[in-house]
Amino acid sequence: MRSKQIQPMIETSIMAALALILDLLPSIQLGPWISISFAMVPIFLLSFRWGFHYGVLSGLLWGLLQVVTGDAYFLHWLQFLIEYFVAFACVGFSGLFMNIIQKKFNEGQRYAGLGFVILAMFVGSFARYIWHYIAGIVFWGSYAPKGQPAWLYSLVVNGSAWLGSFLFCSLVLVFVLTASSRVLTANRNNWINIS
Repeated sequence: MRSKQIQPMIETSIMAALALILDLLPSIQLGPWISISFAMVPIFLLSFRWGFHYGVLSGLLWGLLQVVTGDAYFLHWLQFLIEYFVAFACVGFSGLFMNIIQKKFNEGQRYAGLGFVILAMFVGSFARYIWHYIAGIVFWGSYAPKGQPAWLYSLVVNGSAWLGSFLFCSLVLVFVLTASSRVLTANRNNWINIS
């Protein structure tokens, strides 16, 4: 492994573990199936620092850690793959905005940078929850209250969780980046060359 890949790989692992820890903390419960947390924040932050590929990998590791620690519940092997690997990996889609976010903050355009951060979080969290929504229709639809269509049940449950988590993560990251936007690029270019 080249030395330039060591720092992002270490951060990828650390942020996946941090996301798991945050996910295990008590969250805002709006019902038995609707949970709102800011556990995606580490994956978003990593994605803004290193981009799409590392964000997707970190999200994938987060899903794997949930399975390994026994925090996963599944009904079918396909639902298991969709909700714990595909959905969590999709949080890394926020990394598609890395270049524009870093450019805006480096140029001192903080408000524009924060705008792109929020847009990136919207894309990453929506990409994740669209998979939960689909799994909710296909696999969890039988849990819908009598007379309620599966699509509506999944929309209420997963839509509420998505919107709440997106807003919660937005508040946390706007606060963090307003306090110190250096976390987006700190030590990226100053890594010691050990080759």
